[in-house]
Amino acid sequence: MYAVIKTGGKQYRVKEGDVLAVERVPFEAGHPVDFDQVLLIENEDKILLGMPFIAGAVVRATAVEGFKGDKVIVFKKKRKKQYRRTKGHRQQLLRVRIDEIVPDVSLAPNRKPVKPIEKPAPKPAPAPKPKVEAAPAEVKKGAHKPAPAPKKAEKPAKFATKHVKAEKPKEKKAEKVKRPETHKPAAKPKKPSR
Repeated sequence: MYAVIKTGGKQYRVKEGDVLAVERVPFEAGHPVDFDQVLLIENEDKILLGMPFIAGAVVRATAVEGFKGDKVIVFKKKRKKQYRRTKGHRQQLLRVRIDEIVPDVSLAPNRKPVKPIEKPAPKPAPAPKPKVEAAPAEVKKGAHKPAPAPKKAEKPAKFATKHVKAEKPKEKKAEKVKRPETHKPAAKPKKPSR
């Protein structure tokens, strides 16, 4: 006997005792989970087909654990535009164990007793390490004292230059005397072109 159920936008073919990972639904480990979107049930030679779902059919399961799926890398790029974006995504999933397939809830309203989920034993916490206090170091006679920290050199003024020239006293320059215009020579005659 098997059934086809729909959950999280996906379809799964399941039978009793199967353990499968589905999109995360808000359940904690050990809680019962019912899938009421049953598309098909096959029991020996009988096939029940839903349009789209079988009315009153339910697949009962138990949540085992919630976990994250494998990382998917999302990379976007636009050429010649210096645009690149990389993102990672891990889908939230829920591992469930299929307990029973019920074609009609009115005929089987109560759940079968569910086996308790075996949780791994928690690891014991490591024993705290005892703190060891270090004895104060003995100071020997004649031991050198630590040198005092060097003084910071004074910074020069913000716009000071490295080499400063001594200023000379300014002397008055003699004014230029205008000379009378002299005769300018005539322009040279151009050579005739051949």
